[in-house]
Amino acid sequence: ATRLRLDDMLPIAAALDDVGYGSLECWGGATFDACIRFLGEDPWLRLRELKKAMPKTPLQMLLRGQNLLGYRHYADDVVERFVERAVKNGM
Repeated sequence: ATRLRLDDMLPIAAALDDVGYGSLECWGGATFDACIRFLGEDPWLRLRELKKAMPKTPLQMLLRGQNLLGYRHYADDVVERFVERAVKNGM
């Protein structure tokens, strides 16, 4: 769903939430970049809206370690702050 728009995901989110999955990977890796670069969407808004639409299902993300969602290493304090913000936004 890397280039699937949020408006296309939300109509099926409730059904996915009712399946009983242990978690759904819906964020991170290329999805963050694709939201901005190709879809013109806010990846943070996407995360909040998906969590709101799927409150019973834990969300999961692909995090590239010290690279986070990018292609270079970030300082420890940046990594810690990013993870904190991800959790506060629904991860």
